[in-house]
Amino acid sequence: MDRQALYAALDSFLAALRRGDSAAVHWAADARVSENNVMLAPGDGVWGTIQDLGPYDLRFADVHTRQVGFFGTVIEAIEESGFTLRLVFDEAGAVAEAEMCIVRQSDSGIKFENPHYWTKPILEADAAEPSPRAEMVRLSNGYFDTLQLNDGTIHTRFHPDCQRVENGVQTTNNPDFGKIVPVSALGCEAQFRMGNYRYDDELRARRFPLVDEERGLVLAFGFIDHSGRLDTYQLTDGRTVKSPVRRPHSFYISELFKIDHGMICQIEANFITVPYRMPSPWDDPA
Repeated sequence: MDRQALYAALDSFLAALRRGDSAAVHWAADARVSENNVMLAPGDGVWGTIQDLGPYDLRFADVHTRQVGFFGTVIEAIEESGFTLRLVFDEAGAVAEAEMCIVRQSDSGIKFENPHYWTKPILEADAAEPSPRAEMVRLSNGYFDTLQLNDGTIHTRFHPDCQRVENGVQTTNNPDFGKIVPVSALGCEAQFRMGNYRYDDELRARRFPLVDEERGLVLAFGFIDHSGRLDTYQLTDGRTVKSPVRRPHSFYISELFKIDHGMICQIEANFITVPYRMPSPWDDPA
């Protein structure tokens, strides 16, 4: 399947989802379907509650593995929620895997106020200076290495203008959000060089299933585990700060990295709170 065929298959899936009509999807006999890290039967979960899809439409494809990815929003009775979708098609064009992350703020342990999802040209454009597939994954994994027990050491390369959007809120170079979360006033690399995220104990069950080499995009999944034991810690500028996380819990994350010129240029992420050390059903192929 080429990019156009993958996008057409995505459109067909989204049209069925919008109608709540899972029977309209050509599922593989052994299709694996998850919503928010729990395996479900096709047609369960959001298929029974969806009212519409929002206008945000960020799509990308990995033609080598017959995968397509999508960031958008799902509208249900209570709220509109950020939405990540990953689809895998078998050789017959049937949906073999469907992984969804839906950021329902009403269920969230950490709320992002006034989220909105907007088109970012940098994520829509082809990479100006593409990197090899393995290098793209290495840089993305290096981001997670930098975030894990963040002590100021950088294990990847950031573009000076790198931006990050999480759950519909820009969390870098955003002075307004910085009034609530001060670190958000800084850029990507500056946040990490200060060691702000020391309380992120482990970046676990990392997966990089979809790589769009032409666009320079890597879709990653995993968990950020927080033991909640850390009370205070020292930033690299000498200040002592209190950890904002004081209870055991984890984040299930779906994170998209834009790689160009050998650097991370943009990050788009959706994540939800899940029980501490929750396992991934995608680690088990059975």
